[in-house]
Amino acid sequence: MTKVLPGHATRAGTVAACEGSLRRLRTDWVDLYLLHWRGGVPLEETLEGFAALLEAGRIRYWGVSNFDVRDMAELLSLPGGKAVQTDQVLYNLTRRGIEHDLLPTLQEQGIPVMAYSPIEQGRLLRQPTTIAIANRHEATPAQVALAWLMTRDGVTTIPRTGTREHVLENRAAVDLRLTEQDLRMLNQAFPPPRGPQSLEML
Repeated sequence: MTKVLPGHATRAGTVAACEGSLRRLRTDWVDLYLLHWRGGVPLEETLEGFAALLEAGRIRYWGVSNFDVRDMAELLSLPGGKAVQTDQVLYNLTRRGIEHDLLPTLQEQGIPVMAYSPIEQGRLLRQPTTIAIANRHEATPAQVALAWLMTRDGVTTIPRTGTREHVLENRAAVDLRLTEQDLRMLNQAFPPPRGPQSLEML
Protein backbone atom coordinates (compact mmCIF):
# COMPACT_ATOMS: atom_id res chain seq x y z
CA MET A 1 0.00 0.00 0.00
CA THR A 2 1.11 3.54 -0.73
CA LYS A 3 -0.59 6.94 -0.97
CA VAL A 4 -0.81 10.03 -3.13
CA LEU A 5 -0.84 13.40 -1.39
CA PRO A 6 -3.80 15.63 -2.29
CA GLY A 7 -1.55 18.28 -3.80
CA HIS A 8 -0.34 15.72 -6.35
CA ALA A 9 -3.75 14.18 -7.03
CA THR A 10 -4.39 15.46 -10.56
CA ARG A 11 -4.67 12.76 -13.22
CA ALA A 12 -1.01 13.12 -14.23
CA GLY A 13 0.16 13.76 -10.67
CA THR A 14 -1.57 10.66 -9.32
CA VAL A 15 0.18 8.52 -11.92
CA ALA A 16 3.56 10.20 -11.41
CA ALA A 17 3.37 9.89 -7.62
CA CYS A 18 2.57 6.20 -7.92
CA GLU A 19 5.42 5.61 -10.35
CA GLY A 20 7.77 7.32 -7.90
CA SER A 21 6.55 5.14 -5.05
CA LEU A 22 6.98 2.00 -7.14
CA ARG A 23 10.57 2.95 -7.91
CA ARG A 24 11.34 3.58 -4.24
CA LEU A 25 9.65 0.33 -3.24
CA ARG A 26 11.44 -1.54 -6.04
CA THR A 27 8.28 -3.20 -7.25
CA ASP A 28 6.18 -3.19 -10.41
CA TRP A 29 2.81 -2.80 -8.68
CA VAL A 30 1.05 -2.35 -5.34
CA ASP A 31 -2.12 -3.92 -4.04
CA LEU A 32 -3.67 -0.69 -2.77
CA TYR A 33 -3.19 2.99 -3.62
CA LEU A 34 -4.89 5.62 -1.47
CA LEU A 35 -5.68 9.31 -1.79
CA HIS A 36 -4.25 10.52 1.54
CA TRP A 37 -6.97 13.07 2.29
CA ARG A 38 -9.33 15.41 0.48
CA GLY A 39 -7.66 18.38 -1.19
CA GLY A 40 -8.45 21.03 -3.78
CA VAL A 41 -8.06 18.82 -6.87
CA PRO A 42 -11.43 17.65 -8.24
CA LEU A 43 -12.03 14.00 -7.40
CA GLU A 44 -12.80 13.30 -11.06
CA GLU A 45 -9.13 13.95 -11.91
CA THR A 46 -7.88 11.62 -9.19
CA LEU A 47 -10.26 8.89 -10.35
CA GLU A 48 -8.90 9.26 -13.88
CA GLY A 49 -5.41 8.73 -12.50
CA PHE A 50 -6.52 5.66 -10.57
CA ALA A 51 -8.17 4.28 -13.71
CA ALA A 52 -4.99 4.78 -15.73
CA LEU A 53 -2.94 2.97 -13.09
CA LEU A 54 -5.42 0.09 -12.94
CA GLU A 55 -5.33 -0.28 -16.71
CA ALA A 56 -1.52 -0.27 -16.69
CA GLY A 57 -1.42 -2.94 -13.98
CA ARG A 58 0.44 -0.64 -11.60
CA ILE A 59 -2.18 -0.92 -8.85
CA ARG A 60 -4.71 -3.63 -8.09
CA TYR A 61 -7.15 -1.49 -6.09
CA TRP A 62 -7.59 2.06 -4.89
CA GLY A 63 -9.15 3.74 -1.89
CA VAL A 64 -9.25 6.94 0.11
CA SER A 65 -8.12 8.11 3.51
CA ASN A 66 -9.70 10.58 5.92
CA PHE A 67 -12.93 10.96 3.92
CA ASP A 68 -16.02 11.90 5.92
CA VAL A 69 -19.64 11.17 5.06
CA ARG A 70 -19.98 14.12 2.68
CA ASP A 71 -16.73 13.28 0.89
CA MET A 72 -17.78 9.65 0.48
CA ALA A 73 -21.20 10.66 -0.87
CA GLU A 74 -19.54 12.84 -3.51
CA LEU A 75 -17.05 10.11 -4.40
CA LEU A 76 -19.73 7.46 -4.81
CA SER A 77 -21.76 9.75 -7.07
CA LEU A 78 -18.93 10.05 -9.60
CA PRO A 79 -18.31 7.71 -12.54
CA GLY A 80 -16.04 4.96 -11.26
CA GLY A 81 -16.35 6.12 -7.66
CA LYS A 82 -18.04 2.94 -6.50
CA ALA A 83 -14.83 1.02 -7.20
CA VAL A 84 -13.41 2.46 -3.95
CA GLN A 85 -12.12 -0.36 -1.76
CA THR A 86 -11.65 1.31 1.64
CA ASP A 87 -11.72 4.52 3.66
CA GLN A 88 -8.71 4.66 5.99
CA VAL A 89 -9.63 6.71 9.06
CA LEU A 90 -8.58 7.30 12.65
CA TYR A 91 -10.57 4.82 14.73
CA ASN A 92 -9.87 3.28 18.10
CA LEU A 93 -11.40 3.04 21.57
CA THR A 94 -10.76 6.73 22.28
CA ARG A 95 -11.77 7.94 18.80
CA ARG A 96 -15.23 6.50 18.17
CA GLY A 97 -16.84 9.44 16.37
CA ILE A 98 -17.20 7.53 13.08
CA GLU A 99 -19.71 5.18 14.75
CA HIS A 100 -22.43 7.83 14.56
CA ASP A 101 -22.65 8.20 10.79
CA LEU A 102 -19.54 7.34 8.75
CA LEU A 103 -19.17 3.73 9.87
CA PRO A 104 -22.87 2.85 9.30
CA THR A 105 -22.76 4.55 5.90
CA LEU A 106 -19.72 2.57 4.82
CA GLN A 107 -21.18 -0.66 6.19
CA GLU A 108 -24.35 -0.11 4.14
CA GLN A 109 -22.21 0.36 1.02
CA GLY A 110 -20.03 -2.65 1.79
CA ILE A 111 -16.90 -0.48 1.97
CA PRO A 112 -14.42 -1.60 4.65
CA VAL A 113 -12.96 0.83 7.15
CA MET A 114 -9.20 0.65 7.62
CA ALA A 115 -8.56 1.84 11.17
CA TYR A 116 -5.24 3.58 11.73
CA SER A 117 -3.60 4.37 15.10
CA PRO A 118 -5.46 1.49 16.82
CA ILE A 119 -3.70 1.96 20.17
CA GLU A 120 -3.84 5.77 20.07
CA GLN A 121 -0.08 6.24 19.70
CA GLY A 122 0.51 4.06 22.75
CA ARG A 123 -1.85 5.87 25.12
CA LEU A 124 -4.21 2.88 25.35
CA LEU A 125 -1.34 0.85 26.80
CA ARG A 126 -1.58 2.87 30.02
CA GLN A 127 -5.37 3.01 30.36
CA PRO A 128 -6.65 1.20 33.51
CA THR A 129 -9.54 -0.59 31.78
CA THR A 130 -7.44 -2.02 28.95
CA ILE A 131 -4.83 -3.08 31.53
CA ALA A 132 -7.45 -4.80 33.71
CA ILE A 133 -8.98 -6.70 30.79
CA ALA A 134 -5.53 -7.65 29.50
CA ASN A 135 -4.55 -9.05 32.89
CA ARG A 136 -7.71 -11.15 33.03
CA HIS A 137 -6.90 -12.70 29.64
CA GLU A 138 -3.11 -12.93 30.18
CA ALA A 139 -2.81 -10.60 27.23
CA THR A 140 -1.47 -7.08 26.66
CA PRO A 141 -3.42 -3.79 26.53
CA ALA A 142 -2.42 -3.46 22.85
CA GLN A 143 -4.00 -6.84 22.13
CA VAL A 144 -7.20 -5.74 23.89
CA ALA A 145 -7.38 -2.58 21.79
CA LEU A 146 -6.80 -4.54 18.58
CA ALA A 147 -9.24 -7.29 19.55
CA TRP A 148 -11.93 -4.67 20.21
CA LEU A 149 -11.50 -3.26 16.71
CA MET A 150 -11.79 -6.75 15.29
CA THR A 151 -15.25 -7.09 16.89
CA ARG A 152 -16.49 -4.23 14.69
CA ASP A 153 -18.23 -5.27 11.47
CA GLY A 154 -16.49 -4.11 8.32
CA VAL A 155 -13.37 -2.88 10.11
CA THR A 156 -9.75 -3.88 9.56
CA THR A 157 -6.83 -2.34 11.39
CA ILE A 158 -3.22 -1.51 10.63
CA PRO A 159 -1.11 -1.46 13.80
CA ARG A 160 2.37 -0.07 13.28
CA THR A 161 5.26 -2.24 14.35
CA GLY A 162 9.01 -2.13 14.04
CA THR A 163 10.03 -5.38 15.71
CA ARG A 164 9.37 -9.08 15.31
CA GLU A 165 8.09 -9.19 18.90
CA HIS A 166 5.41 -6.60 18.14
CA VAL A 167 4.40 -8.45 14.98
CA LEU A 168 3.84 -11.59 17.05
CA GLU A 169 2.00 -9.62 19.74
CA ASN A 170 -0.29 -8.07 17.14
CA ARG A 171 -0.95 -11.44 15.52
CA ALA A 172 -1.94 -12.94 18.87
CA ALA A 173 -4.71 -10.33 19.17
CA VAL A 174 -6.61 -12.28 16.49
CA ASP A 175 -7.05 -15.13 18.97
CA LEU A 176 -8.19 -12.95 21.89
CA ARG A 177 -11.93 -13.32 22.48
CA LEU A 178 -13.36 -10.44 24.45
CA THR A 179 -16.33 -11.35 26.65
CA GLU A 180 -19.59 -9.44 26.95
CA GLN A 181 -18.32 -8.17 30.30
CA ASP A 182 -15.13 -6.92 28.64
CA LEU A 183 -17.13 -5.10 25.98
CA ARG A 184 -19.38 -3.48 28.59
CA MET A 185 -16.33 -2.30 30.53
CA LEU A 186 -14.80 -0.84 27.39
CA ASN A 187 -18.04 0.92 26.46
CA GLN A 188 -18.21 2.45 29.94
CA ALA A 189 -14.59 3.59 29.83
CA PHE A 190 -14.79 4.74 26.19
CA PRO A 191 -18.41 5.71 25.46
CA PRO A 192 -19.66 5.72 21.88
CA PRO A 193 -20.64 9.09 20.37
CA ARG A 194 -24.04 10.56 21.18
CA GLY A 195 -24.19 12.68 18.06
CA PRO A 196 -22.31 13.64 14.93
CA GLN A 197 -18.65 14.56 15.31
CA SER A 198 -16.11 16.01 12.94
CA LEU A 199 -13.77 13.41 11.46
CA GLU A 200 -10.60 13.31 13.54
CA MET A 201 -7.15 12.97 12.01
CA LEU A 202 -3.60 12.49 13.24
